Amino acid sequence: MTATAVVTGASSGIGAATARGLAARGYDVVLVARRADRIEALAEELAKEGHGARAHVLDVTDRAAVDAFAESLPACDVLVNNAGGAIGTESVAAGDPADWRAMYEVNVIGVLNMTQALLPKLTAGGDGTVLVVSSVAGHVVYEGGGGYVAAKHGAHTLAATLRLELCGEPVRVLEVAPGMVRTEEFSLNRLRGDADAAEAVYAGVPDPLTAEDVADTIVWAVTRPPHVNIDLLVVRPRAQAAQHKVHRVTPEEE
Repeated sequence: MTATAVVTGASSGIGAATARGLAARGYDVVLVARRADRIEALAEELAKEGHGARAHVLDVTDRAAVDAFAESLPACDVLVNNAGGAIGTESVAAGDPADWRAMYEVNVIGVLNMTQALLPKLTAGGDGTVLVVSSVAGHVVYEGGGGYVAAKHGAHTLAATLRLELCGEPVRVLEVAPGMVRTEEFSLNRLRGDADAAEAVYAGVPDPLTAEDVADTIVWAVTRPPHVNIDLLVVRPRAQAAQHKVHRVTPEEE
């Protein structure tokens, strides 16, 4: 039987690229996101290429909807918890608790909801994989990132704890932590639609990661032999040695 992979946040960026990558490797991909038009178009694209794909509109923070979704699936072999995001760059002193709460809900509670709901099917299949897309922000703090950093630390902790708790069960728990990735929406959403500010994030950085780079890493981790667990894989562009250490070139040097 064809293995089924559920990918959250599949409407754009890393999620959409991961769905394409897993479909190309023969998985029956279930595209999960809130934007129906995006995931339906992607499912149609993949189907035309001969891949198994279907779209399911879902807010991962809505537990009742998540439970209903899980109940509708005959089986699940891979869960890629990719849905997430950042809001704002304010300091801890100036941060809006509503922004912090929203980031925690999608980056942590959303992962918890999906994992709890699908874990029985992942276990029943005898070879399940849960992958959490966290961030380097989940491992090292930086100024102006307090709420997002806290949320991604939560996602990292969830993955690490789950791995301990599932030791001996037929389920792997993987974590991929990307660094600077240039996607169409992440920084734009974080900076509240300010296109100029979003563009400045990547100014002068030679070759930041793309969504496809991260997706390639995710697909590689998922498709290792069942006994191989990629506990944590940090992936950054060569130009980024750390959050605070990024090589940038001037227009004259380009």
